Amino acid sequence: MNNVTYKNVHNRFKLNGFSFTKEDLLRVAYSFIKEGSYYEKPLGIFILDWFDPKPYLEINTSGSTGAPKIIRVDKQAMVNSALATGDFFDLQPGQKVLHCLPTDYVAGKMMFVRAFILGLDMEFVAPSSHPLEGVKGTFDFCGMVPLQAKNSLKDLHRIKKLIIGGAKVNKSLEQELITIPSQIYETYGMTETITHIAAKRVGETAFTVLPNVKITTDDRHCLVIDAHKISGEKIVTNDLVELVSATQFVWKGRFDNVINSGGIKLIPEQIEEKLATLIPRHFFVYGQADELLGEKLVLYVEGEPMTIEESVFEVLDKYERPKEILFIPEFKQTATGKIMREQSVVR
Repeated sequence: MNNVTYKNVHNRFKLNGFSFTKEDLLRVAYSFIKEGSYYEKPLGIFILDWFDPKPYLEINTSGSTGAPKIIRVDKQAMVNSALATGDFFDLQPGQKVLHCLPTDYVAGKMMFVRAFILGLDMEFVAPSSHPLEGVKGTFDFCGMVPLQAKNSLKDLHRIKKLIIGGAKVNKSLEQELITIPSQIYETYGMTETITHIAAKRVGETAFTVLPNVKITTDDRHCLVIDAHKISGEKIVTNDLVELVSATQFVWKGRFDNVINSGGIKLIPEQIEEKLATLIPRHFFVYGQADELLGEKLVLYVEGEPMTIEESVFEVLDKYERPKEILFIPEFKQTATGKIMREQSVVR
């Protein structure tokens, strides 16, 4: 498999039940661009970009941790990422996969790359918040964002292996997913790593890295990723982690979200995890400037004001308790459902 290049199309690859060669795909791409539905046009553009002479693609980042930007990604690196995913999840030629993600973003592009590099039989449907509605049959593999998984709970048994990414799987959703007989994984990754570089079964604590990925931490305890087949340079993240072994880590939160309140460093994601099943709405905690503390911890809740009993906060340590609770009519979110904290606070 080491000689697989981005110019290859596996002879077992199928799209919506039909086999396609490279030349067939180019014809389909023109058809999608000219006459396709809103979700088919981005796929048409992607296919033409993939098979053009350039060895790279330009891809938009989601903007969840900063301003959206365009980054250049090598096509061969995307192939290597697809091969690593195939090894990790034991994907075999001819297996049936469901593609229900927007092709505008890297996750949607990578589902397609995996299909024609690994020889998968792919059903390509419109991305929606209820992706299994109107879709019949069973699937060996699928990728979703948390909102799609939440809205598909009664049908997820039809997917043998499901990967969930784009935003963190919260505690209440995790508890529901654990009861489903499928193999369901939460993934870790970003546009710069060309989708996921690690995954964990829902209910487990530690992520395990994919083949050919090495991990260390820097002096901030943030994850450093060395994936030489995907990126020529080490990727220094802002993700606070605890290394369990050379191949496993526990994600703690984002370094840029840490709140320094009176000299105590608070990690919002850990506080939110404790409150996850106790507040029945979207919420997050955030640091707000304070003369005495430097930053005070504020709980932001989506929607109209509601009463939150003091007993809810008994699960928190003394310094983790919010100094104030504020309500915002609607949070700003990325396309994958990740809450944009700073943009939601600025009103």
